[in-house]
Amino acid sequence: MRKFITAVAIIWSLVLSACGEEPREQQALAPPPTVTVVAVAQKEVTPSVTFNGHVEAVDTVELRARVEGFVEKRLFDEGAEVKAGDLLIVLEKAPYEAQIGQIKGQITGAEGGLRLAEIEVQRQTTLVQREAVAQQKLDEAEANYKVSLGELQRLRASLQSAELNLSYTDIKAPMDGRIGRFAYAVGDYVTPSSAPLAEIVSQDPVYVNFPVSARELLEVSRLAQEHGWNPRAVKVKVRLPDGSIYAETGTINFVNVEVDRSTDTVTVRSTFANPQRLLIHDELIAVIVDQAQPEQALVIPQAAIAVDQAGPYVLVVNKDSKVEQRRIRPGSPQGGDVTVTEGMKKKELEQSQHIIEGLQKVRPGQAVQVSSSAS
Repeated sequence: MRKFITAVAIIWSLVLSACGEEPREQQALAPPPTVTVVAVAQKEVTPSVTFNGHVEAVDTVELRARVEGFVEKRLFDEGAEVKAGDLLIVLEKAPYEAQIGQIKGQITGAEGGLRLAEIEVQRQTTLVQREAVAQQKLDEAEANYKVSLGELQRLRASLQSAELNLSYTDIKAPMDGRIGRFAYAVGDYVTPSSAPLAEIVSQDPVYVNFPVSARELLEVSRLAQEHGWNPRAVKVKVRLPDGSIYAETGTINFVNVEVDRSTDTVTVRSTFANPQRLLIHDELIAVIVDQAQPEQALVIPQAAIAVDQAGPYVLVVNKDSKVEQRRIRPGSPQGGDVTVTEGMKKKELEQSQHIIEGLQKVRPGQAVQVSSSAS
């Protein structure tokens, strides 16, 4: 019985040994994984830097009541574009028209009084010349004339002020732009101390402001001095919220004269044409600043770059058809490619085959088979 058990154990171990050798033989015979590689290209590119910015209207105006009164009419649609001089809001006119009529009546009476005072001066002048009356009478007549003249001038100034107040009941657009929400309703009573009735913001052109660190600003100034180009002669682009690049190119027209202490940044302002009204006041957008002069750089497809906890890297196939991992520092994107600013040496980059398909199924040190090279 003991011999029988020993024989069965030997046979079973041989069977297990045979089963274990088959996968190893199959594994040894399995071909290496296939990957697609691409060679590094050298192109003339324009380095760029991306910032977070916001749109600002060149001009904004708050419409306020300059006289008190009830709102009689609203002659605009909220959110519509208006032209300078367009009549937007009408306040009640009757009290100001009545005041003007009253003042005009007073002016008529004052003009009559002035005429009588003038006649009296002429009469007293003649009598004094004939020595029929004392000089005192002439002096009194001249004084009365001046009082009448002053009253007439005061009333005429009051008329001008009343007519000005009447004109303020017509609230017009002071500039071209888009008008916002009307804060009141027809029939509301407003005064000069009331909140703004509405706001108008200009549409074309617009400003795009973005913060630049003091270090980056210093680097730009240094490069400008070295290469002899204007640091403001850069191209500014905008990435819209849907990811597309805005068609118009902006120019820098202002750099703030002080640094924000809380962020150590300097506000830079650029101007953009906005004919299609795609850029909206206070909108948050991405700002892309291109260097003034293009330069030669090494670029690889973005698909060749992987990232782990240590940062970005590429997998390359060496001359022995084995995978190697190399750390890099990507630069600015160039369409579907990206520049390589640091990491591998230029010679290594140019002579390496970078894996762009099959990154997930290979690891450093593993032998691979190159199926094709993308150009």
